[in-house]
Amino acid sequence: MGQIEQGLERALRTRPVPASTEARLRFLLASHGGSTRRVATVLGVSQRTVQRWMTKKPGARRPPGPLQVQAIEETVLARWQPRIRARRRAQAEAEGFVFHTRARFGFAAPAGSSDDPRVRWITQDLPGEVARELFAARDAGAGEQQQTVILARALGHAYFREWGRRAHGLHIAFSDVEFADFSIG
Repeated sequence: MGQIEQGLERALRTRPVPASTEARLRFLLASHGGSTRRVATVLGVSQRTVQRWMTKKPGARRPPGPLQVQAIEETVLARWQPRIRARRRAQAEAEGFVFHTRARFGFAAPAGSSDDPRVRWITQDLPGEVARELFAARDAGAGEQQQTVILARALGHAYFREWGRRAHGLHIAFSDVEFADFSIG
């Protein structure tokens, strides 16, 4: 998962995801009514395996392996705050968001120009159309590169061209993303 994808995920949540595997398993059990059978079905393991992971008996407990830990994490992330995520996504698509980043950003310019690509801190309001395009690309399985292109086009229009008031025809460079955060609402 790239920086942009992680930033979008953080923006859609209001509470942190459980950090430990044990806490994640407790969340899955609670969300499935305490049924180890349903949790086992979701994770693709046997009911007895889930019971071994959750037992309090000394010596009987077996921690999940690396593949199971990854499956547990992915399952929890997919089920964490679904209504809040939908509400925040709708809000971003309607009202826009603030994008905070540190990345190599600029446009093709003569050497030494102040707009030559370099690492910059940028905080910029972006409209809901950009949020809709980002979420649509993410839902279609787009990678970090395609999401970077969407943000480069939006930041170029808003940051360098001042919403179309100047510097027409610039070719924007946006790469080497160190971090990407989104503020919704």
